Amino acid sequence: MFRLSQYMREVLHPTPIKPVRKPSGPVVIWNLIRRCNLTCKHCYTTSADINFPGELTTPEIYTVMDELKDFKVPVLILSGGEPLLHPDIFDISRRAKAMGFYVALSSNGTLITQQNISQISEINYQYVGVSLDGIGATHDKFRQKPGSFSASLAGIGLCRDNGIKAGIRFTLTQDNVEDFPNMLKLMDDEDIDKFYLSHLNYGGRGNKNRKDDAAFKMTRDVMDQLFEQCLKWEQQGIEREIVTGNNDADAVYFLHWVKKNYPQQVGHIKAKLEQWGGNASGVNVANIDNLGHVHPDTFWWNYSLGNVKDRAFSDIWGDVSDPLMAGMKASPRPLKGRCGSCYYQVICNGNTRVRAQQIYQDPWQEDPGCYLDDSEISASVD
Repeated sequence: MFRLSQYMREVLHPTPIKPVRKPSGPVVIWNLIRRCNLTCKHCYTTSADINFPGELTTPEIYTVMDELKDFKVPVLILSGGEPLLHPDIFDISRRAKAMGFYVALSSNGTLITQQNISQISEINYQYVGVSLDGIGATHDKFRQKPGSFSASLAGIGLCRDNGIKAGIRFTLTQDNVEDFPNMLKLMDDEDIDKFYLSHLNYGGRGNKNRKDDAAFKMTRDVMDQLFEQCLKWEQQGIEREIVTGNNDADAVYFLHWVKKNYPQQVGHIKAKLEQWGGNASGVNVANIDNLGHVHPDTFWWNYSLGNVKDRAFSDIWGDVSDPLMAGMKASPRPLKGRCGSCYYQVICNGNTRVRAQQIYQDPWQEDPGCYLDDSEISASVD
């Protein structure tokens, strides 16, 4: 995850370079349940409004939670499906909070209602993230349910009005890019705390003329808009958290933006981004699915590292006899192609490896979703 607003503040108000503090354990995104009341077109869990057999029971969830705490996992992001459909979601959440985890809820927002907002407020989630795929009919078409946009927006409003930090998660595609400016406007109109731009996690389109490729040009245009809006909010003193995910090349693209617009700060921002270190799948980001399988992140559901029903999470996570985990945890990673020769490996860390696996059947090949051209990855901006 690239925390754009954090680095934009560094552009405007630089702070000293300090030693890197390594997380005590990975952030765990936990798909407690696969059932969902929506059938979204880009759902990575292929959820549906049915019960899925073999899911972890609540006592099993509690056992794993204890193991995660012993392993010093700091953050639990409770997801689905739709986590609010889990019959024990509030008991699970209360227990996680009592154990000292940072607890976030990843929801589609439609089930955040007047009937349960008091329970959500009482739990005091540190963050509630709601997926929106556009404005009005655009969102409803993606979610394949009329009225879902209004219901999701109402859920965000209930969180805001009850003092709960809430944000939008927007997955960029060619079908909703025209809604992007209005998504940013929605942040102002509804006074929303956080905006998360998620790149669609699938393969790209070749390696040449990336600036001219329609999909890559779309991405670059959107990132330019996001940089400018983030800058404007910072200059206005409006505190909004802007992050991007599933394309760590965003950080390198931002560095080039800094060189163009704030050249005096490029060395400072480069040093800060190198400290961040880019993609953290398999290292500082983990996923547990509804059946208990552990994955390097949420997009590796086709690859199980082991199951928490059979082995402790800590044993699974530390097992580098698995070739994928060995490569994920290596520094540098065994990257090939454009990623292998990229000057900015130390910032991007090879981006999202699952796209390379999908396109080349090799997780260490170049990321086909990198929208930077060869000149932008071949030499330092200094």
